[in-house]
Amino acid sequence: MKNTACRPKIIVSADGSGIVSQAGALLLTQVLQVTGLRRQLSAGLARWRAPRAVHDPGKIVADLAVALALGGDCLADVAVLRAEPELFGPVASDPVISRLVSQLAGDAPRALKAIRAARAAARERAWALAGQVAPGTGGGLIPVDIDATIVIAHSEKEQAAPTWKKTFGLLTELPEASSQFRGCVA
Repeated sequence: MKNTACRPKIIVSADGSGIVSQAGALLLTQVLQVTGLRRQLSAGLARWRAPRAVHDPGKIVADLAVALALGGDCLADVAVLRAEPELFGPVASDPVISRLVSQLAGDAPRALKAIRAARAAARERAWALAGQVAPGTGGGLIPVDIDATIVIAHSEKEQAAPTWKKTFGLLTELPEASSQFRGCVA
């Protein structure tokens, strides 16, 4: 099995000679490594890896998450990562990613269970690493409200209104997020 996760250590500085367009995503890739999320995703999604596959399903899902965090909204947006191999390492092609997503969707309950287990393990590791400086330590809870998104509307649409971000649009609730993330987390 070929390891596609090895990359040279990258340091972000303002005075270097090499320039990359998505250097802010370095933090995300470092978090994936430090918390073990990338490793946990690889282990949890191993059953969906083809016997002679070059790309690891865990790395592909992690790349999709990074692309999403960078503003991507479709599978093809991982091209942003592919354009910076020094920063993100080898990134699977669009057809490989599409096949994996189709496979995962075909076995959604099992795939979601594996991804949720990986996230839970990484979250536990992050809290353990933070120790006493972790937000909410001492039994306190951290309020989190990420159960809605603003959909910008450029015309008078039903229920469109000015938003708190000084735009005009619709506030739509995200069904999965509202049940999974509303309230507080420990």
